[in-house]
Amino acid sequence: MHPFRQAVEARDTAAIEALLAENVVFTSPVAHKPYPGRPVTAAILRAAMRVFQDFRYIREIDGGSDHALVFEATVNGRSVTGCDFIHVDGNGLIDDFMVMVRPLSAATALSEAMAAEFPRIQREATEALTESA
Repeated sequence: MHPFRQAVEARDTAAIEALLAENVVFTSPVAHKPYPGRPVTAAILRAAMRVFQDFRYIREIDGGSDHALVFEATVNGRSVTGCDFIHVDGNGLIDDFMVMVRPLSAATALSEAMAAEFPRIQREATEALTESA
């Protein structure tokens, strides 16, 4: 089992963040542009943990430095199936993280729920950058 999956299933946000490379790039299923950096990626992942209900991984595909973690969850009453595509660097840290979800109605519900979280995401990311400076 991939360490990221273990951390998510344990709801261990500190362990999740520790697995992210400083230069990680997060690509959202509902945003046009990717989000670069550990602070914003960690904040987005914490928000996702608040937004998804009944989250569970149902399959894991290990391709060496590339991994696919298929999940199911609920967002505002909509059933979601999705996949976390992660790439790890030479140090075993996640440097690329892309999420895809289906169906469209669930993606829309996810987009709305994450939009409501975005002020908190921005605040948490800014605070983390300030603390590390």
